[in-house]
Amino acid sequence: MLAKLDKARFGPWALITGASSGIGREFARQIAASGINVVLVARREALLCEAGAEFSKEYGVAHRVVVADLCEEGFLDDLAAATAGLDIGLVVSNAGTANPGEFLKLDRSELVQLLKLNSLAHMEIAHHFGPSLASRGHGGIVLCGAMGATQGVPYMANESGAKSYVQSFGEALHVELTPLGVNVSVLLIGPTQTAIIEKIGFDPATMPMKPMPVEQCVFEGLEALKRNRATHLSGRMNRIMNALIPASLSRSIMAKMMAKALATKANPATAV
Repeated sequence: MLAKLDKARFGPWALITGASSGIGREFARQIAASGINVVLVARREALLCEAGAEFSKEYGVAHRVVVADLCEEGFLDDLAAATAGLDIGLVVSNAGTANPGEFLKLDRSELVQLLKLNSLAHMEIAHHFGPSLASRGHGGIVLCGAMGATQGVPYMANESGAKSYVQSFGEALHVELTPLGVNVSVLLIGPTQTAIIEKIGFDPATMPMKPMPVEQCVFEGLEALKRNRATHLSGRMNRIMNALIPASLSRSIMAKMMAKALATKANPATAV
């Protein structure tokens, strides 16, 4: 499953954050498969180099690796220097993570760092690359949000709040930048088979719905970008459930699931 992007519109270079693994790496792969050169951004250099070499060999594209921690002050200066001179036609702002738990028991400094990564970094990246995309008169920005973020996710209050910002921010940018020829789409990511599932403590075998493959999630996100949809929730069943289940009930269901997952993670011996 591969999305096919127009290289003339979204190339010759694309920048992808969080590209060392999971959804970010798959974004880079599918973009490279369209013949677009890729700038891979993340903290883990070895994984970035491995991915870049693979994409260059398989798809014949150039790649550039940028090691950066998007939580840190000044990351944008380094990113700007590393991409100076590149004609970037597509930006995928995907980097993010989660640290689930009871809000009042979590470390405040860690919460602040997470908020920077999950919301502020998206704004800074869009603000830096947006003017050059607008001056080209064509291109795109994909911002990665999360299913249920605007409803609030118990035991992930900070993360869902941050992703709610990303969604609102992206929807507004969609209106502002469309007349300038720049497509902006927010991909609302439903449960997807990535490392975050294990980090939260979910067991895919016992989840109400099996997490979707990263290939499908990214394919849908890039198709939404091509059609310039302001938002797109990945997964047909996710869209049906989201339309039918009231927000209050969704929060209640998520609270029970999260509490159980956290308890199991803290005490693995109690898992059945």
